[in-house]
Amino acid sequence: MVPPNVHLLDVNGPAHIFYEAREFGANVDLHFVSMSDKSEIESSAGLFFSKLTDFDSFELSKNDFVIVPGLEFELLSDNTFLKESKPFFDWLHLQYKNGVNICSICTGTFLLAESGILNGKECTTHWRYTSKLANKFPEINIQKDRLFVAKDNLYTSAGVSSGIDLALYIVENLFGSKLSSDIAKEAVIYFRRSEADSQLNIFLQYRNHLDSRIHNAQDYMIKHICTAFTIQDIAEKVNMSMRNLTRLFKKTTGVTIGTYLEKLKVDRALQLLSEKNKVDTVAKLCGYKNSNQLRTLLKKHKSVLPTDTSSLK
Repeated sequence: MVPPNVHLLDVNGPAHIFYEAREFGANVDLHFVSMSDKSEIESSAGLFFSKLTDFDSFELSKNDFVIVPGLEFELLSDNTFLKESKPFFDWLHLQYKNGVNICSICTGTFLLAESGILNGKECTTHWRYTSKLANKFPEINIQKDRLFVAKDNLYTSAGVSSGIDLALYIVENLFGSKLSSDIAKEAVIYFRRSEADSQLNIFLQYRNHLDSRIHNAQDYMIKHICTAFTIQDIAEKVNMSMRNLTRLFKKTTGVTIGTYLEKLKVDRALQLLSEKNKVDTVAKLCGYKNSNQLRTLLKKHKSVLPTDTSSLK
């Protein structure tokens, strides 16, 4: 589905995953559809989609997926656009009622909400718009800080790269984990994220500032996460005293250097464990001398552990 002012990656990301699935031999047909009678749509970046098919030209079944990508948020407040889109909303509601799988990416969740199919359901959207979605549609159960939510035949995702994560999740459910992994490797996706992963992981959090010295300190910790270092080492790297670095880091990011480093190690450890690495190996790759230190760290942050923690016992 291609709405006006669509975000390119919301379309192209999942489309490429399904294209790769087809290249690997999966039975996948791709159709690019307009949510109006217009066969040509301009994206938010100015690139045009043409030769689009009308949305009501298809007879869909429970084996089909409708993917509604995100679009410029301002358009979602345009009453004329929403009124003109009512035939599409009615069609989308009918497809959901008939068991068709309905998916959204980023602000595409708002279009699903306009159709009424999210009433009383769990969903997510881009972190920037969760409060706006909640205010406009209070009957929806919004799951904050989730990459995607998949329940029954409804799939909603946070946007941009999470649309790729959702597409891989769908491919895995349809065709198996090996194909999904092969596609991720082919598309050079380093780490596949799951439904429970945060929209903003630690490598993106605490970076919303303009202090280059603190950015350099954070970069140093990320680069040297598998080795032992001290605050003095970081201070020397960024040409600051330990006292000033400690004070400025907390003031700028809102967390201490120790807390930030722990969060880095937790995120890295969970990633490595999800890839079936042994605990001893993970401990070394996180800069610890033995697995007991890693176990202590993970127990401290037990709320973020995967459901299956048998490997940590």
